[in-house]
Amino acid sequence: MALDAEACYQALRARDPRFDGVFYVGVATTGIYCRPVCPARTPGRDRCSFYDRAAEAERAGFRACFRCRPELAPGAARVDSVPSLARRAASKIEAGYLDTQSITSLADTLGVSARHLRRAMEAELGVSPVELAQTQRLALAKQLLQDTDLPIATLAHAAGFGSVRRFNAVFRRRFDRAPSSVRRGTSPPNDEHGITVRLAARAPFDAMPILAFVAARAIPGVERVDGQEYRRVTAAGDNVGWMSVRPRADAPGVTVSLSLSLAPSLPQVIARVRSLFDLDARPELIDRHLEADPRLRARVRQRPGLRVPGAYDGFELAMRAVLGQQVSVAAATTMSGRLAARFGDAQPQLGPTAVRFPSAARLARATQSEVASIGLPTRRAQTLLAVAKAVHEGTLELSPAAELEPTLETLLALPGIGPWTAHYIAMRALEWPDALPASDLVLRRALEVSTARQVERCAAPWSPWRAYACMQLWAGPTEQE
Repeated sequence: MALDAEACYQALRARDPRFDGVFYVGVATTGIYCRPVCPARTPGRDRCSFYDRAAEAERAGFRACFRCRPELAPGAARVDSVPSLARRAASKIEAGYLDTQSITSLADTLGVSARHLRRAMEAELGVSPVELAQTQRLALAKQLLQDTDLPIATLAHAAGFGSVRRFNAVFRRRFDRAPSSVRRGTSPPNDEHGITVRLAARAPFDAMPILAFVAARAIPGVERVDGQEYRRVTAAGDNVGWMSVRPRADAPGVTVSLSLSLAPSLPQVIARVRSLFDLDARPELIDRHLEADPRLRARVRQRPGLRVPGAYDGFELAMRAVLGQQVSVAAATTMSGRLAARFGDAQPQLGPTAVRFPSAARLARATQSEVASIGLPTRRAQTLLAVAKAVHEGTLELSPAAELEPTLETLLALPGIGPWTAHYIAMRALEWPDALPASDLVLRRALEVSTARQVERCAAPWSPWRAYACMQLWAGPTEQE
């Protein structure tokens, strides 16, 4: 995106929070880059240069500000903002892919050469894959240094560095100081049992509708919602532990706490939480677009900034979506608990009924009769197995990094997957903001129409934010309706 420097400078002067995370400003006289909400004295226009991403500012030679802390800025959603390849690569990198794998491996998973991937990312995002990953690691490390008392070795590993020596060298080169010096004079919170990090969102942000939505669909034994806390058994690779999320009291966003056993998977956990709570949404753009439709105006104004709940795990969400076909939410929740108990791995150290949701590989090995034994129709069991085998064999990817059209085609080709299920999975697991499960009964009733085609006609003006319109309609009528 080409930034308008004059508009950026006016936003900087106003410290407008709507632009937080949308751009960064590099100050030539200090060599530091900041968020547009930085409380420091506003520099003169001739000293400022503006960048879409923190990684671009760092490539230009600027260091992150220790006052406004760019690593705490809200994320910038890339869905539909850059071409597919760059978006998919960035999604994987931000989830920590390059912490354990090579660029060549990343390029292979995306079906291109490493050279083509580098060119595409530099052309569309202004940075190389390595530069994006390095900025991600340093930002997380800086946040952990200032917000936790984790030992340096644990911190470096959690941020994605292969060794403490490497971390110290990179940090000193970027910030011109040792990591240990950042903690001097600060008193980070002490937590002997886990790690706590803050994640930001743009206002308006209300976590409670997401918590309510997830609570009704929480898989027994795997996840639960208690008041304002979402808690779950979390698995990332070989690492298993607990994770909880609560709304922040000090600013829009959430606080994430997780067990130390998940430290090596921290970037992946953070990426999944950002997806689940839709933290990178631009509510002012979405709401302005949707309230232009008289059918949505009152709902949007009563529920500003309503998010689309994503998926902590795409495969888990797909299983839950299939189990929800043609049954009530409560019945699907019961079935999902049975599936987890029957095929998942018990985690007694996390609670007497705690269980790790079964992997695609585990379910792919099951027989149709074994899956049906939890109380499912044979055809529903067949669909679950078909999805599990497709994910296990690598022909189906259910993550924000997946290509939209091929994923929809693959889903619709599986037995028992229709347009409603495919769009619901795309809405939550792929973070597709324009998804529309048009045959949904609640949508048809809310719009007072009888067919999916009529829903599509009504929804045409909502594009490219039809998924957000669905959430407004699913939330029910306003007090005025």
